Amino acid sequence: MAKKLFVKTYGCQMNVYDSARMADVMAPHGYEPIDTVEGADLVILNTCHIREKATEKVYSELGRLRQNKDQAAREGRRMLIGVAGCVAQAEGDEIVRRAPMVDLVFGPQTYHRLPEMVVRALDRTGGRGAGVVDTDFPAEDKFDFLPEESAERGASAFLSIQEGCDKFCTFCVVPYTRGAEFSRPARAVLDEARRMIANGASEITLLGQNVNAYHGAGLDDRDWGLGRLIRHLAELPGLERIRYTTSHPRDMDADLIAAHGEVPALMPFLHLPVQSGSDRVLEAMNRKHSADDFRRIVDRLRAVRPDLALSSDFIVGFPGEGDAEFVETLRLIREVTFAQAYSFKYSARPGTPAASVEDQIPDQVKSDRLQALQQILNAQQVAFNRSKIGSVQPVLFDRKSHKPGQLIGRGPWMQSVHAEAPERLLGHLIDVRIEDGHANSLSGTVLRHDPDASEIRQTGLPPSVTHPLPPAAE
Repeated sequence: MAKKLFVKTYGCQMNVYDSARMADVMAPHGYEPIDTVEGADLVILNTCHIREKATEKVYSELGRLRQNKDQAAREGRRMLIGVAGCVAQAEGDEIVRRAPMVDLVFGPQTYHRLPEMVVRALDRTGGRGAGVVDTDFPAEDKFDFLPEESAERGASAFLSIQEGCDKFCTFCVVPYTRGAEFSRPARAVLDEARRMIANGASEITLLGQNVNAYHGAGLDDRDWGLGRLIRHLAELPGLERIRYTTSHPRDMDADLIAAHGEVPALMPFLHLPVQSGSDRVLEAMNRKHSADDFRRIVDRLRAVRPDLALSSDFIVGFPGEGDAEFVETLRLIREVTFAQAYSFKYSARPGTPAASVEDQIPDQVKSDRLQALQQILNAQQVAFNRSKIGSVQPVLFDRKSHKPGQLIGRGPWMQSVHAEAPERLLGHLIDVRIEDGHANSLSGTVLRHDPDASEIRQTGLPPSVTHPLPPAAE
C-alpha cells in the first residue's frame, strides 16, 4: 500500500522546485504526493526565512500539525513531520527543542538524503521527538543523487541551475542558509531540460539565488555564463520559452544582455532587484552597485530588446534611510518604470549585519513610505497592463479558472491572461487578442482553437505546477 506525502511550500520558486524534487526522491520508496495533510504519512514544511516572522509562522503551523499527528496515532498510524528549507537551516536543533513532535529537520542542501532520514526516524521509538537533524553543507553535489525521472508534468517547469550567494547583502540571510554560490554543469542542466520537455514542458524558468551569476562547466570544459547556457537551451527541440530569476545587477554581463536581443525564446520580461534608488542606502546594503549603474543596465537591455518589461524588488525603511534617500528611490521608479514589482518594509533578520544597526526606522514611517511607493508601482503596473489592450499575444494556458469555461495562462510579459477556452487547450501556446487590462491580469479572446490551426503550438501534457510565487528579495 502506497504511503502519502504532503509538502507545504513557502516562499520563492527555488522552494517550489525543491519541493517537487523531494517528492521525486521519495517516490521510489512508495510515497505518493497528496494535496491535503489528512491521511498523510509524511508531512514536510518547506520553509522560507526571507520575510518577517517567518520562523514564528512555522511554529504556528507545527502547532496545528501536532493535532493531525495525535489523530493519526489514535487511528494507529505513524505520521512523520519534517521541517525543510531555510528556516530549518537557520534554526536546526532549536526546532526540535521547541517542537518535539518534529521528526526531521533538514536544510536545502541535504534533501537528497531524505529517504535515509525517514528510515532513521521510523527506527526511533515513541512516535514523536525523533529529532533527526541534517543541516550540514555536504561535500557532495545533491543534484548527483536526485532521481533523473520526475513525476512533474506540465507546460511550464522550474529548473534550478544555481544555488547559494556570495554577495552578503546586509539585510539577507541567504548566504547563511543556502551557502556559497554553486553552478550546475551545463550538461546536467541540458539533460534535465530535455527530460522536462519530454514530460510536456515548453517553457522553462531557470532558477538561482543569483541565477545570472551562473558559471557552470560547459560542454567544452570551459566555464559558461548564463547567456551561453541560454543560447544552448534555446536549441533544444520543443522548448519555446525561456525565463530566469532571480538576478543581481552586478551579474548582468554583456553576453547575457546581448542574449535578450538575439534569442527569440528568451521572454521579454526580467526580474532585476534594485532594492533602493539611493546610493547611500545601496552602500549600506552592500549591494556594490549604484542607482546609475542600474539605470545604465536597463538602458542597455532596452536598447537590444525595446519591448522588455522589468520587475524589481524594493525595501523601504532600511536602517538610516532618510526622507531624501526615499525620494531618490521614488525618482528611480518614475524614471525606469516597472511592469511589476515586489515591495516590502525592512524587517531585521537575526544574524544579519543590518539587524544590529542602531538607526532603525519607526514602523509607522516604514508603513507610510511603503504606501507611497506602492501607489506609484501599482499605477505603473496598471498602465503597463492596459498598454497591451488590442495586442495579440501567444498565451501558454496552464490552469483552469474558477469561472466555468475559462482558462488562465501566461503571456510573454508574465501577466496572467484569462480567456474563455475549452480545457483541451491546457498545455497549448495560443494566440489571444487582449481586450482589457486589469490591476493584476489581462483578459482576452482566443482567436481560433482548432487543434490543427497554425495559431496553436502543441506543448505537451496538462501542467501540474502552479504559477510562480513572488521571488525572495536578494
